[in-house]
Amino acid sequence: MDVLTRNNVRLAGPAGAPPMMLAHGFGCDQGMWRYVVPQLAESFRVILFDHTGAGGSDASAFDVVRHGSLDGYAADVVEILDALELGPVTFVGHSVSAMIGVLAAIARPDLVDRLVLVGPSPRYVDDGEYRGGFSQAEIAELLETMDANYLGWSAVVAPVIMGAPDRPELAEELVTSFCGQDPAIARHFARTTFLSDNRADLPRLARPALVVQCRDDAIAPQAVGRYVAAHIPRSELVILDAVGHCPNLSAPDELVATMRRYLAG
Repeated sequence: MDVLTRNNVRLAGPAGAPPMMLAHGFGCDQGMWRYVVPQLAESFRVILFDHTGAGGSDASAFDVVRHGSLDGYAADVVEILDALELGPVTFVGHSVSAMIGVLAAIARPDLVDRLVLVGPSPRYVDDGEYRGGFSQAEIAELLETMDANYLGWSAVVAPVIMGAPDRPELAEELVTSFCGQDPAIARHFARTTFLSDNRADLPRLARPALVVQCRDDAIAPQAVGRYVAAHIPRSELVILDAVGHCPNLSAPDELVATMRRYLAG
């Protein structure tokens, strides 16, 4: 299958402009970027896609082995960029896609010029002095709940992830996105996401990166963002005055302004 069809690749912005790839997080699709695309497309050739099994991608391309680690998703990213032949991109990864972008940039540094990591986490589970935000028991309970009642889990967790109680429509949108996924694929991706440990990969990233962290994020606390920035050799950390794990939806103007300042420098 054509890789661009497989991952529902879409382009926005002027041809010949510097390329920028936007990669969505778990349970979402490229629609999660719709508030930032119009602004970014003014000066970038924006690449949108859906991870295999999400959104408008071809779910038949999902492979339990390949996509049993974030390296498989990174390989998908590499294949998309190779097919597009637009040159090195600015890779913007939200949530789990931040680490997917790090892995892609390590594997193929010729394809990535720099990265913007929005709400990244190299490990969600606490480990000794490392605070990932969740205990092993909490992650186990989360995954067990997903297995037992995925739709019910979606309705409970979406408001926590969004963190915008004054805008309930955003949490409702996230529920709709979660529920639009194939439950079996979503549960598999959840295990791949929440049980991953990419801390050792951070120092291997040779490309510069901006780490964008919300002031209050229940999924990736500030300590995680500071850890990521401290362990990537060429990195900068910005804390947005925003709440929740999805500033691309809840604080798009602040996110774009932060990205523009960084990329202009």
